[in-house]
Amino acid sequence: MLSLGLNRIYLYNQSVNMQKGFESLSGLVEQAFPNQLFTGSLFVFMNRKRDKLKVLYFDIDGMAIWYKRLERGCFNITFGGESEISRMEFLMLLEGVTPHKINRRFKLLNK
Repeated sequence: MLSLGLNRIYLYNQSVNMQKGFESLSGLVEQAFPNQLFTGSLFVFMNRKRDKLKVLYFDIDGMAIWYKRLERGCFNITFGGESEISRMEFLMLLEGVTPHKINRRFKLLNK
């Protein structure tokens, strides 16, 4: 089950071939986010057309992949910039919400 508790969520900032599996995606994570693979963080990958999305994460006893394919449209996010996204941004990405401006009430200092 995909848990969004206190996990960090990282967006891989390049398009990825969606035929890649556990080993290939794990290698990309180790290159882009060193020493984060087994921390319980979520790693989000998208294809070039941004109509397919994979989430790789470590789930207690092994790696797991969650996959979503859109029948119409694309995920509204651009590659580049920040690699860590908030839980709110991730949920809006999955739901197809395109925010014009995000107003955060506060930000925790330890994050």
